[in-house]
Amino acid sequence: MNIPSELKYTKDHEWIKIDGDELTVGITDFAQSELGDIVYVEVETVDETLDIEEVFGTVEAVKTVSDLFLPVSGEIIAFNELLEDEPEKVNSDPYGEGWMVKIKASDVSQFDSLLSADDYKAIIGA
Repeated sequence: MNIPSELKYTKDHEWIKIDGDELTVGITDFAQSELGDIVYVEVETVDETLDIEEVFGTVEAVKTVSDLFLPVSGEIIAFNELLEDEPEKVNSDPYGEGWMVKIKASDVSQFDSLLSADDYKAIIGA
């Protein structure tokens, strides 16, 4: 199980890369392995400002559809358009080409509620 230590995590199995007040968000290696083959990623909230834990999109696998929850409040400034044609990148490279959205955080104090790699490992029993 790949859980990069330089990233932050949520209990909803999302990873967050922090660069100032801009965040890159995707789902974890654990999440993609539990979901199975990803066939579609839908994000229709680009240019919208959402609150922490609001649904910003969905990821569809062969057997299920899962909501994606915003890890911090902010504006969704980009969607990884590569996923429109190659949603399987979420499976093959969840921390790289499989990223989902970029967010401009509106409250950086919420970063404190994000989990460290060790905290996330404890949640999933890794």
